[in-house]
Amino acid sequence: MTDSNYPNADAPASLCVLKLGGAEGVEHGPALDDVAARVRAGEPTVIVHGGSAEANRLARDVGHPATVLRSPSGHESRHTDPRTLELFVMATALVNRRIVGELRRRGVSAVGLSGLDGGTLLGRRKAAIRDVRNGRVRIVRDDWSGSIEGVEPGAVHALLAAGYVPVLAPLAMTESGEPLNVDGDRAAAAIAAALRAESLVLLTGVPGLMERFPDPASLIRTVPLAEVDAALESAQGRMKRKVLAASEALRPSQTISRDGLGVRRAVIASASIPEPLVAALGGGGTQFIEHAAQEVNA
Repeated sequence: MTDSNYPNADAPASLCVLKLGGAEGVEHGPALDDVAARVRAGEPTVIVHGGSAEANRLARDVGHPATVLRSPSGHESRHTDPRTLELFVMATALVNRRIVGELRRRGVSAVGLSGLDGGTLLGRRKAAIRDVRNGRVRIVRDDWSGSIEGVEPGAVHALLAAGYVPVLAPLAMTESGEPLNVDGDRAAAAIAAALRAESLVLLTGVPGLMERFPDPASLIRTVPLAEVDAALESAQGRMKRKVLAASEALRPSQTISRDGLGVRRAVIASASIPEPLVAALGGGGTQFIEHAAQEVNA
């Protein structure tokens, strides 16, 4: 789905959507240095960020600690009951403003928003979630998380055209106007596909997808789209969602991209090295591409 004001809007060829991880210990500074350098070089960037560490801290402070749901297939997600949703909205707003401030200190004009603003991310609430606890499956019905059903990129297009770096928090809105907590990696993938970005980069606390986690020597360098199912077998914990996000950015659903076209490549790479965004765009980390013969270097 696209905004009617931008029915055929094509993003600049060098556009990169960068997902900054929100887990404890993930450093944003080096990646923001890279973003500033890209902006000075005339290469536009959109940032999507997480907020799990800040949300966990805030939840502990108010006496409502976060709990994790584990699906039968092994995916993990935050249990977003109504109080947790309120805390998540506050936590991601804090992270968002910090990133905008850090970019300003680097001479970059940025605008912070969430997927709620301008109806950027349209979502559908999960009416019931299966959670595996102590070997048994239970049904959770008070969760306010959801999946992304569409993207209205008009606000992001307008900010890019005005020379700003859009910084988005992972919140979506239902058709009835209710906010939802959505997965940050998959939100970044949907936005990247809808914008026709050249690249999606998911920076995290590990070097990329490893065949034998946590052995860095087993890093999988390249994953053609046809081999994503095999890659999912190697993924552990939160990495499963990152692999799914990478594949969705390359081959989005028709609700995100009517013609099925997505990004040229998606990368899962480390945030903990010098020039992490430069390294990822230069062939580092795990590169997800459509065809095995595709060139991955910038």
